[in-house]
Amino acid sequence: MTTTVHGYPRIGPDRELKRAEESHWAGRTGAAELDAVAAHLRRGVWESLRDAGIGTAPSNTFSYYDHVLDTAVLFGLVPERFRHMFEAASDRESELAAYFAMARGTGELQPMEMTKWFDTNYHYLVPELSPATRPRLAGGKPLSEYTQAKGLGIETRPVLVGPLTFLLLAKPAADAPPGWRTLELLDDLLAAYSELLAQLSAAGAASVQIDEPILAADDGRAELASLEYAYTRLGDLSERPELLVSTYFGAIGTDALEALKRTGIEQIGLDFVAGPEGVGELARVSGLGDKTLVAGIVDGRNVWRADVPGKLSTLGSLLGLAGRVDVSTSCSLLHVPIDLDAEPDMDPAVRERLAFARQKVDEVVLLGRALTEGDDGVAEELRAARSAAPASFTDPRVRARLEALGGETTRVGDEQRTAAGKEPVLATTTIGSFPQTPEVRGARADHRAGRIGEAEYKRLMRAEIDRVIALQEDIGLDVLVHGEPERNDMVQYFAEQLDGYITTVNGWVQSYGSRCVRPPILYGDVSRPEPMTVEWITYAQSRTDKPVKGMLTGPVTMLAWSFVRDDQPLGDTARQVALALRDEIADLEKEGIRHIQVDEAALRELLPLREELRADYLAWAIDSFRLATSGAAASTRIHTHMCYSEFGRIVGAIEALDADVTSVEAARSHMELVDDLASKGYRRGIGPGVYDIHSPRVPSVQEIETGLRSALRALSPEQLWVNPDCGLKTRGYAEVEPALRNMVEAARRVRTEIGR
Repeated sequence: MTTTVHGYPRIGPDRELKRAEESHWAGRTGAAELDAVAAHLRRGVWESLRDAGIGTAPSNTFSYYDHVLDTAVLFGLVPERFRHMFEAASDRESELAAYFAMARGTGELQPMEMTKWFDTNYHYLVPELSPATRPRLAGGKPLSEYTQAKGLGIETRPVLVGPLTFLLLAKPAADAPPGWRTLELLDDLLAAYSELLAQLSAAGAASVQIDEPILAADDGRAELASLEYAYTRLGDLSERPELLVSTYFGAIGTDALEALKRTGIEQIGLDFVAGPEGVGELARVSGLGDKTLVAGIVDGRNVWRADVPGKLSTLGSLLGLAGRVDVSTSCSLLHVPIDLDAEPDMDPAVRERLAFARQKVDEVVLLGRALTEGDDGVAEELRAARSAAPASFTDPRVRARLEALGGETTRVGDEQRTAAGKEPVLATTTIGSFPQTPEVRGARADHRAGRIGEAEYKRLMRAEIDRVIALQEDIGLDVLVHGEPERNDMVQYFAEQLDGYITTVNGWVQSYGSRCVRPPILYGDVSRPEPMTVEWITYAQSRTDKPVKGMLTGPVTMLAWSFVRDDQPLGDTARQVALALRDEIADLEKEGIRHIQVDEAALRELLPLREELRADYLAWAIDSFRLATSGAAASTRIHTHMCYSEFGRIVGAIEALDADVTSVEAARSHMELVDDLASKGYRRGIGPGVYDIHSPRVPSVQEIETGLRSALRALSPEQLWVNPDCGLKTRGYAEVEPALRNMVEAARRVRTEIGR
C-alpha cells in the first residue's frame, strides 16, 4: 500500500498567489513574474509532501483561478464571446488576459457564471457548451506541471476533472438548441482525454487521477450508463497510465461501484468521511476485486484531528475488499488552512484538537505506517493520537434557554406586515458592504495592533459611515446600509463576538480566484455576551432620514463558512447561533431599526447532494432562520440574501424562511431564478441581482433596464427590489459609484414606464 492526498491548498503559506495575481491584474507585474510565483508555489507543495512521507503526490491541482475553468481551456471549450481573445493570443501576456477575462469579464464582455463547487464554499466557473463548441486537446497544463515536478526528481500523479463531472456541471450555451444536453459532447471529450492520457504516459506518468465527485450527487447517479461507457473506453486504451477514478463528498452507491468494477480502470477512490455508508456498499458488491481502493479516511473539509484508532478500525474493515488499500484524504485539502503551526497563540485547549492541511498529511502518513508496520512500528505516535481526547465545551444556560423556547417560530401574519410596509415600488438598495478602502483596512489593522486607541478607531469608522451614507443619499438609493467598514468578513466578524467560536490569524482558505477567507472554528456551545452591531447601525441611522438596514449573518451561513464541531447534529448548533441572532434583532428593534437583513448566503450551498437527505436539512435550516427572526415586529422588514448557487431546487425553502425580501444572485445566471420563483407562485419580495459585482465592469443603464423588464415578466412590481447581486467590499469606488447610479436610473426609468 501507499499514501496520497487528493489535492493541496494552492494559495501559498502567505497567500503569495493572491498577491501575485492582484499585482498582475493591476498591471504592476507581468506574466513572467506571475508564472514564477506559481512555479515556486507548486514546487513548495510537492517538496513538502515528499518530505512528509507521502507516497505519491498529486500534480495539476494548481490553478490561477479555478480547476473547472482550467479544464474548459484545456479542451478548447471557450465561450464564443471570448474565442477571439484566445485565437489572437500571441504570447503569455495575451494568453493570461484571455484566461482571466473568462473569470472576471472585461469592460465589454460578461464573465462566465460562477457557482459553488458541490456543497462547499469554493466557487467554480460554469462551462458554457453547445454543439458548436467541439472538445479538443488545446492546452498542455497537466503535462507541463507533471514535467516540472519530474524535473525536481518528484514523481507525481496528474489530476484531471472527470468528463462526467465536467459535462454535468456545465450549462448549455445561449445558442444551444432546446433540449440539447451537454452529455452529447461525451464522445468528443473522451477522444481529447485519450490524447492527453497518451501524452502523459509517454512523458512517464505511472498513474493519473480523474475526479468524478458528481457520483456523490443525484445527477451523477442518474447517468451510470454514461459512466460505464466513459471508463470502459478510457480503460481499454492501449497507451495510458494507470487510472484512479476518484469520488468524494459522499458515498456513490452500489450501482456506481458495480459499473466502475466492470471497467478496466485500476484504482477507485472513495470518501469514507462524508460517506461512511460506503463501507457497507463495498461489502454488498463483494469488494473491488483486484482493483486498488484509495480510501479517503482523513477529513479533507474540516479541521478536527482524526480519531486515529477509529480510522484504523475502518481501514481494517476495508482490507480484503480490494486488491490493495491505499490511505488518502477524503477529498482535496484545498478546503482547509495550510498549517496549524501558523497559529501559535491559539487557545491550547482548542488547538490540540485541530489539524490543518499539513497536519492532515501527517495523519495520512501515520495511518499508512500503522497499516504496513503494525502498532509496534508507530507506537509512540499512536499513543499521542489516542491521548488527544476531545474536551467538552457545553454551556447549560444556552441549552436551557433553547429548551424553554421550544419549537415556536411563527411570525406575525402577512397582512399585518404588508400594511406596515412603506417602501416605493422597485425600491433600490444594496446587499450591505461597501468598498473596503486601504484606509479602512489600515484603521482596523492599527486598532488590532494597538497603534490607535478605541476612541480614534470609532472616530475613523464613523467618518467612513458618514461618507457612505452621504454617497447613498446622493445616488438616490431608497434603503441604505452603513457599509460595514468595521467588518473584516461577514462570518468572522460575528464569530469574534460570540462565545463558542475561535478565529485564526493565518487560517486562509481559497474561495475563488484571489479571494481568500479565514473560516472561524465553532468548537462549543454558542452565545452572545453583548450586542454586536447595534452601536454601528444606530449611528448610521442617526445620519439620515432614510431607513438603514441592520446587517446580520444567518445561522446556516455561520455554520457553512466555519469549521463546525462534529460532536452534535448541525441542527442543534444552528439553533444556538439563531438564539444569539434573535437577541441581536430584538436589540436593533429597540433602537428603532426597521429593516434587518439576515444573510443566508449559504442556504443552497449546504443542500445535500442526494434528494433523500434534503428534507431533514431544509427542516433544520428553515427552523433556525425562523427562530432567529420570528420575534420581529410586523413593522420590521426582514431581508435575507443568498449568494452564487443553483436556487431552483430550493424555491419552496426560500418561501418557507418567511423573510419579507430575499435578494439573490441573478446577473450571471440571466434572471433564471425569477422564472423558477414565478412558476412556484412565490409571493414575497425578491431582489434579483441586476449586476455582477464579481466583475470590474460597470453595467450600463440599458443593461440593467433589460434585466428589470425581464424580471417584471414574471413578478409584480410590488414584489421586485433592485440591488446588486452581492456585497461591494471587493470592488473600488471607481466601479461602484457609476454602477449604482446606473442602477438607480434604470429603476427610475422602469418605474416611469410602468406608471409608478
